[in-house]
Amino acid sequence: MASSVKTMKLREKVAVVTGAGSGQGRAVALLFAQEGARVVVGDVNAQGADETVSFIVAAGGKAVATAGDLSKASAAQALVAAALDAYGRLDILYNNAGVFWADRDAPTAELEEHVWDRILDINLKSVYLCCKYALPELIRSRGCIINVSSVAGYAGDKDFHAYPASKGAMLSFTRSLAQKYGPQGVRANVLCPGFIETPMVQFVLDDRAVVDGILQSTALRRLGKPEEIARVALFLASDDASFVTGSIIVADGGLVK
Repeated sequence: MASSVKTMKLREKVAVVTGAGSGQGRAVALLFAQEGARVVVGDVNAQGADETVSFIVAAGGKAVATAGDLSKASAAQALVAAALDAYGRLDILYNNAGVFWADRDAPTAELEEHVWDRILDINLKSVYLCCKYALPELIRSRGCIINVSSVAGYAGDKDFHAYPASKGAMLSFTRSLAQKYGPQGVRANVLCPGFIETPMVQFVLDDRAVVDGILQSTALRRLGKPEEIARVALFLASDDASFVTGSIIVADGGLVK
């Protein structure tokens, strides 16, 4: 007779989830906690991080919050230190923090240098810094890294050039991580979501004509939910993906480019 007891896929694991104060990051933090992980919720927005922690704790999970700009080395170090101080180890690094400045990003000829620098700092440099300071602990635990890119990371975007550049670089960076640290037991994969209903793309959702265009270009004819991305993230973080590394996992509903 099959057991009715739910097997938690991340039992006793410690996960750092960045950009977890809202949207996809929050959904991932909640699901990881539901699956038994102790979660460090990172976000530049302290209130959002605290809210995510409160949801996890209310559901019976364990979590702590830390706020900071992860494009700064001190904040990335503090994030890893929070995991060690609270739980004594680190098993999963989920790099989700990012920005999409639709009102500042632009085609290259019109793109201001300071906008390029800031977008790459937030979206790419922060990933490098978090990996840099987390890797000694992930090597010790034989853990994993999941870096969140975007469909724009491989398909580009005619109107926004800094965002796709930041997300595209993440693909080769993550594969380099996988090659270098795989022999030490660390897995590294990239997750590329399509259009997901989150606050970061609210400006898109407010434009009915743009939404209709996206739907017509998407095989499933709908936008994604944060919880759907979280379930893909759970697979990559769990032992179900124990032989998966250096992979680019696309979850975009069949977006046609």
